[in-house]
Amino acid sequence: MMPLPLNFSSAVAAAKAEARPLVALESTIITHGMPYPQNLETALAVEAAVREAGAVPATIAVMGGRLHIGLEPEALEALARTKDAMKVSRADLAICLAQKRTGATTVAATMIAAHLAGIGVFATGGIGGVHRGAEVTFDISADLRELSETPVTVVAAGAKAILDLPKTLEVLETLGVPVIAYGQDAFPAFWSRDAGLRAPLRLDSPDEIAAAHLLRGQLGLPGGQLVANPIPEAAEIPRAVIGPVIEQALAEAEAQGIAAKAVTPFLLARIFELTGGRSLAANIALVLNNARLGARIAAELARG
Repeated sequence: MMPLPLNFSSAVAAAKAEARPLVALESTIITHGMPYPQNLETALAVEAAVREAGAVPATIAVMGGRLHIGLEPEALEALARTKDAMKVSRADLAICLAQKRTGATTVAATMIAAHLAGIGVFATGGIGGVHRGAEVTFDISADLRELSETPVTVVAAGAKAILDLPKTLEVLETLGVPVIAYGQDAFPAFWSRDAGLRAPLRLDSPDEIAAAHLLRGQLGLPGGQLVANPIPEAAEIPRAVIGPVIEQALAEAEAQGIAAKAVTPFLLARIFELTGGRSLAANIALVLNNARLGARIAAELARG
């Protein structure tokens, strides 16, 4: 049987050897979220936020037929400059590796990689979910099923606000995924702290979240848990402000026949234009916030 094609960065390898806390980070925000050099600056800032909060960052990507768990500085720079990176999820992760292509990992693929590497916590921006009109298109992100199957705690600012959030919560409930709002009762909606929906569960401290993660393993429950961490108030774009912008971007996507994996990048780019860049500033703020909370949870997991 072939050995797993895993490549650990020197920092991640040292942290594993010393049983120090680790936080997985995705790479689609680098290749598909913003242009160079802002993408590199943001990736470095997110890694720094994890370190400052007491953990070691492990940015995950596919490069040269290897699944990289943590990127050395030169590899991160190369990824940030890549213009044709494959957007990798569960369905195409093995293909990307076999073809020795450069691939940026989505939430689902990052969860798979983190679990293979023995990393229990993953911090991201927002998860995918049920797209609007899914009753016709059946467009539902693989992230939801991954959360039900792979035992990683995912820290996100809820699901992306461009989605059908009530249906996303319904699917997560059906799949048995714990959806935990951090420090509030409302389910956050990415750029906004309140989606107008009540979160199924609430926890107020990293040690409670870590305890729940460990207990799920002890109980033999499959899958992970979603920690919905609201964007900091100072960076928030209220639902009343961002809502009409999202509706306009969705209408334009439909008119242009944009579908499948192309939908989210188009919508995020159009919302950036319509908000004069405010949405991207909020996105960066929430990712940093999630990285800090992820590191605190990872530290509690390391204590056992």
